[in-house]
Amino acid sequence: MINIVLLEPEIPANTGNIGRTCVAAGARLHLIGPLGFRLDEKSLKRAGLDYWHQLDVATYIDYADFLLKNPGAELYMATTKAKKVYTEVSYGPDCYIMFGKESAGIPEEILVEHKDRCIRIPMAGEIRSLNLGNSAAIVLYEALRQNGFADMEREGNLHRLNW
Repeated sequence: MINIVLLEPEIPANTGNIGRTCVAAGARLHLIGPLGFRLDEKSLKRAGLDYWHQLDVATYIDYADFLLKNPGAELYMATTKAKKVYTEVSYGPDCYIMFGKESAGIPEEILVEHKDRCIRIPMAGEIRSLNLGNSAAIVLYEALRQNGFADMEREGNLHRLNW
């Protein structure tokens, strides 16, 4: 199972949106504190719609707690500071893809420890970054694609028309 890791997320709606995406993708969500919100906030649940109860989610006190509880994790770190594009790596079926908090990203002290595992999403112009939910979805679905969309529905069904 692919894992999405949010380090100190600040905006509950982003986390709710990412949680919904994780449910749809069959991915596990890891939340590393401190969180900028409570897990029972209405905005978190609203963004996750009625899927939040189906979410496989783990919480951690801090980054050290995450590392302790996930030894040997195949960890990739999404950052605008990376030299490698997210499509240039091979994601294993049990990889962990980490995203930092909305206001500051992943601290450089952590990034330098994982320079070879830092990835970026290319952007045009002077834009600082993409929305956290969009970034997580982009990289998650690349990892799923590389793993053949294992255990996922690949065909849609029309409700009214047959074509």
